[in-house]
Amino acid sequence: MKLPPPPTLPLLLSFFLVTTTLFTTSLALTPRTFLQLQSSAASTNYLTDKPLWFRQTLDHYSPYDHRKFDQRYYELLDYFRPSDGPIFLKICGESACNGISNDYLTVLAKKFGAAVVSLEHRYYGKSSPFKSHSTENLKYLSSKQALFDLAAFRQYYQASESLNLKLNKTKGENLWFVFGVSYPGALSAWFRLKFPHLTCGSLASSAVVEAVFNYTEFDQQIGESAGPECKAALQETNRLVEQRLAANGKAVRRLFGASQLDIDGDFMYFLADAAVIAFQYGNPDRLCSPLVQAKNSGEDLVEAYAKYVKEYYLGTFGVDVETYNQKHLKNTAVADGSSDRLWWFQVCTEVAYFQVAPANDSMRSSIVDTKYHLDLCKNVFGEGIYPEVDATNLYYGGKKIKGSKIVFTNGSQDPWRHASKQTSSPDMPSYIVSCHNCGHGTDLRGCPQVPSSPGGNAQNCSNPDAVQKVRQQIVEHIDLWLSECQDTDV
Repeated sequence: MKLPPPPTLPLLLSFFLVTTTLFTTSLALTPRTFLQLQSSAASTNYLTDKPLWFRQTLDHYSPYDHRKFDQRYYELLDYFRPSDGPIFLKICGESACNGISNDYLTVLAKKFGAAVVSLEHRYYGKSSPFKSHSTENLKYLSSKQALFDLAAFRQYYQASESLNLKLNKTKGENLWFVFGVSYPGALSAWFRLKFPHLTCGSLASSAVVEAVFNYTEFDQQIGESAGPECKAALQETNRLVEQRLAANGKAVRRLFGASQLDIDGDFMYFLADAAVIAFQYGNPDRLCSPLVQAKNSGEDLVEAYAKYVKEYYLGTFGVDVETYNQKHLKNTAVADGSSDRLWWFQVCTEVAYFQVAPANDSMRSSIVDTKYHLDLCKNVFGEGIYPEVDATNLYYGGKKIKGSKIVFTNGSQDPWRHASKQTSSPDMPSYIVSCHNCGHGTDLRGCPQVPSSPGGNAQNCSNPDAVQKVRQQIVEHIDLWLSECQDTDV
């Protein structure tokens, strides 16, 4: 159900309200940003894809605006122990949420006799409040609103849906635990921070809790993860592409299958991301082996990289070049490709994560700088759009988050780990899963992270024991924190 026109009462929200959203372990992020990769390689191995619907409040901060919209969610009760089983809330993130995927959370649900519920993020997929994603209509797309969505849904589901109602319970509540990977991993941590009475704890996998304006550490990690030989080959390839772009831009764009990217920054961002995903999602050899071989044998590095981009990034991985086209990002239609515009709005108003080229030893073109990002925000969304990074970190705490009963996990090769909490503090343990192909969300997704393995199988990780050790820690924390919740109202 779509919403009627907005009321005339003032509904302006600060840009800071355009922040967090929900988590998903299905890789659903737009590659040009980071977290949940939208690609044909993302998992479609759903344990359930039957949609259910919840009437959600549009503006949790207005006493005057009573509009609601339909928000999609899913439930999995296959492993649920009705007498005392917990509820695992799996947060969906910045893309369509098409079901509950089969990852390591499935193993955890079996172990704890848990039900799994998963709520689609507002605006994404089938949960858009409006028929148009104009900049004006996006003002309710924020982390604060999304966290309240989770809280409202949790209360609804406990009280009137499959739990108390279906189980014929008249009082008492099940124990809840929240899970999230990537940006939804941050939401998982923030949900525990802001609503500690509604969950016994949270798993914040690859959780980017620190908003970053110029995220130069991202590029630096790519160089470290690549290793000396692959790093040198990538840097040389980048220089050669820049030279050819200046000499004959149309020809080099055509070579990479990206003729529609008229803006040089868009094209070079596309090429940078094509390399990033190999390390971020646990497939480093798919990129490095052919590139290093080409360099050592004196072959054309640009041709070798173009072959990788077309065969793997656009082919096997299934990325759409239009994701990088600012003309596409300006499209306000509510459609399958809307996630690109929606996530960029959140980037441009709250968290930034601008993946700019470092001043020295960069892995990407210097064209991809701060000005490029700010120009994109202005071109796509209009005047007055600016990421309120300081306000975001002030509100949530960034890496200095002062929460409790939150497990942070990160993969050693993941460029996003530098925006996460990588040091343990009281009641908030942090673990690094270290191996050659341990990337984004390895603890829940296994290796590679795309395509994902059923049950998050870790046998294809270069060091399966490292993954299993962290998973055992996760199990122990969940068990402890659920037991400590037994005598509370949560």
